[in-house]
Amino acid sequence: MTDKVKSYNNESISALKGPDRVRKRPSVIFGSDGLEGCQQTVFEILSNSIDEAREGSGKVIEVTRHSDGSVMVKDYGRGMPVDYNPKEERYNWELVFCELYAGAKYGNNDGESYMFSLGLNGLGCCATQYSAQFMDVEVLRDGYKYNLHFEEGENVGGLKKIKDENKKTGTTIRWKPDIKVFTDIAIPLEYFQDMMKKQAIVNKGLKLLLFDEESKQKYEYYYKEGVEEYIREVTNGFKLTEIHTANLNTKGRDREDKPEYKLKLSVSFCFCNEVNLIEYYHNSSFLEHGGSPDRAVKTAFTYAVDKLLSDEKKYNKNENKITFADIQESLVLVSNSFSTITSYENQTKKAITNKFIRDAMTDYLKHELEIYFIENKPEALKIIEQILVNKRSRETAEKTRLSIKKQLSKKVDLNNRVKKFVDCRSKKVEEREIYIVEGDSALGSVKLGRDAEFQAIMPVRGKILNCLKADYNSIFNNEIIIDLLKVLGCGVEIKTKHNKNLSTFDIKDLNWNKVIICTDADVDGFQIRTLILAMLYRLVPTLINEGKVFIAESPLFEITAGGETYFAYNEVQKNEIMKELEKKDIKRITIQRSKGLGENEPDMMWKTTMNPKSRKLIQVLPTDALEMEEKFNLLLGDNLTGRKEYIQENSYKYLEMADVS
Repeated sequence: MTDKVKSYNNESISALKGPDRVRKRPSVIFGSDGLEGCQQTVFEILSNSIDEAREGSGKVIEVTRHSDGSVMVKDYGRGMPVDYNPKEERYNWELVFCELYAGAKYGNNDGESYMFSLGLNGLGCCATQYSAQFMDVEVLRDGYKYNLHFEEGENVGGLKKIKDENKKTGTTIRWKPDIKVFTDIAIPLEYFQDMMKKQAIVNKGLKLLLFDEESKQKYEYYYKEGVEEYIREVTNGFKLTEIHTANLNTKGRDREDKPEYKLKLSVSFCFCNEVNLIEYYHNSSFLEHGGSPDRAVKTAFTYAVDKLLSDEKKYNKNENKITFADIQESLVLVSNSFSTITSYENQTKKAITNKFIRDAMTDYLKHELEIYFIENKPEALKIIEQILVNKRSRETAEKTRLSIKKQLSKKVDLNNRVKKFVDCRSKKVEEREIYIVEGDSALGSVKLGRDAEFQAIMPVRGKILNCLKADYNSIFNNEIIIDLLKVLGCGVEIKTKHNKNLSTFDIKDLNWNKVIICTDADVDGFQIRTLILAMLYRLVPTLINEGKVFIAESPLFEITAGGETYFAYNEVQKNEIMKELEKKDIKRITIQRSKGLGENEPDMMWKTTMNPKSRKLIQVLPTDALEMEEKFNLLLGDNLTGRKEYIQENSYKYLEMADVS
């Protein structure tokens, strides 16, 4: 039996017509048939209003995110021409809303309107209309009010035109993206906020107003001073240098036989050791993927900084040269360029590919940076010193990363590669528990007292390194810590500016359901417990956040009376037990301060510390992460004065633990 083969002949070829050109293939225009493509429709309509404002018509644009999923964009520009066009022998509304590749921005390089246009290809209005469940358009111009209504790409009712006595101008478009076209049309508020803020930044003096009908919240985006105001906002007073702005106006072509076009460029930057940011805009479109400006900035800055380092003889002998990554660590830069001819990667305008823009920007920035460094020598020296710190920290981090990768290899036989580690039989992670115990003596009693089916043991030899004060090199050269990390199996989390790429953590690789710290109920035991917690807090904080870390409370007192043994975990419990025994009129009562874990009988260990039915576990949860961090820093950090004051004020609470015999 064979499948029937479908014929492939001259009648197999068909052409999409009308709205189907977008509705059946939205990703061709919008880059996606999902939420990202749906969001692009908002950008397309807003782009036209921004172009009007940039031409000097209207300094306010209003956007409404309606609760029914529709969007409204209202501007106070000249009003979109929608009446009859004798040159094209068609109505302009048909060209704008029903014809792909029709618009007013094809002659911008010849000195016509919209010289530096965000809308460019004559696709946005039409493609958005075609992909909408409905669209309503209202235009005010020439003393008339024009109205249009569309449903699923088709006009309903034609153009309605009435006299308008107010003589106002502007365009209002409201549409709802069609769920039949996009897989998701629930555009989040955050998209509107982020996109509109970016447009306000690079369109100095333009006010963008957002109203969210769902929450009834209003938002205003306005940067009177544009990019420099934004950079001050980002750095928040932490600048290493002042903001420097470089401006260029030039002309050029991408190839000898291609037309010449205008380029207007503004690059604002400063250096900062607290934050970094690089953003590229072209014709006010945010270039998420960069393209030509990104390549220019990387080439120019790397060249200029390397040259300065060499001229100042700052490199050590045989030292590797800097990379742009070292500069980027401390660079806050916003590039805002405009051109009359632009080669975008596609309609979503997330990268440009103009060769002339790349070359002109590279040469200009090299020259500008050289002059800047000469005229601002003190700042220049601060910059290169910081970049060298970044570079050397990166190189150290890379060595550390390789060391971590080598030492924390996942394919290790824990029983053979980790000293004294005692595994359990179960391989089911949801059952497995690891007891981190204090010393070899505790290992013996805990090993005999445990349930070997699901309880494993890892002894800690002495007081481990204070991970809050030690640097990463010291930490990862510490055998005890490396052994603990191997046993945990989940890697490490590193959250510092220059070492953020060192993280190898994945909670899915954790070998245990519970990580239980089990130390003696004395001052030394509490200190060891604190050091282990500090290690977990610094290297694997997610284990604490996910509730995987516990403290096994061991009894402080052992009370024997009438042939029975009672355990008290503190003075209050001891007193309560004594009162109960007195009520029973038991005369011979022996109170013994609990021995260390290593001296306990296995039965006692099982009953008091390891039996899930009778043990007392304290789950370590970051109910207040800031408070936890402050307490760790106070007890284990460099604040000697604060620690001394804390001990003076609180030591009386812990006198019962002191050995006064």
